[in-house]
Amino acid sequence: MSTFEKIEYKPRSVREILVEMKDLSELMIDLAYSAALFNDKELADEVVRLENRVDSLAYLLDMSAMVAVRSADDAESLVGVAVVASATDKISDTAADIAAIVLRDIGVHPIVREVFEKVEERLCCIKVESKSILVNKRLSELELEAKIGVDIIAIRRENEWIINPKPDETIEDEDSLIVRGAPGGMMELKGLAEGSVKKMEG
Repeated sequence: MSTFEKIEYKPRSVREILVEMKDLSELMIDLAYSAALFNDKELADEVVRLENRVDSLAYLLDMSAMVAVRSADDAESLVGVAVVASATDKISDTAADIAAIVLRDIGVHPIVREVFEKVEERLCCIKVESKSILVNKRLSELELEAKIGVDIIAIRRENEWIINPKPDETIEDEDSLIVRGAPGGMMELKGLAEGSVKKMEG
């Protein structure tokens, strides 16, 4: 299902790559289940993008480990890292399989969807347009959670991902926001992101 992007080797620590793989795979699980339960193709597409990123990171981790190995002891110490990285990659593949339920129109049994329709918090993906009042605003300025009950848990900026963005992170034009919250707040944020709403009600 995944397609490899061209990977250019850039020196990064094995630990740093592994942490990013872990963060992305955790996000993928949340997005994949939400995509399947609410038949959300936008979320399913984000899962596929994330799978491609995790696959690229796994390849980069292998290269970084090879560069780091200078002796048999070095190789032995990295065995555990390789096992964890492989398991994390498999988690991302499984999340993509769940997203495929949506993308291939396989569907989830109505009983399962009926149960989860009662869940108050949901996830969605919201694209920021150039005319949005959100552009160039810091998350701390917006106070989205306090005002409209939504939380930005990740930002995709082209092919880069910002997981659990810090309060001083600034929203940019064309950002894709992964948001958790109540449906009403999400609809308001969508209007703000598209530019059709110019002011927060909260």
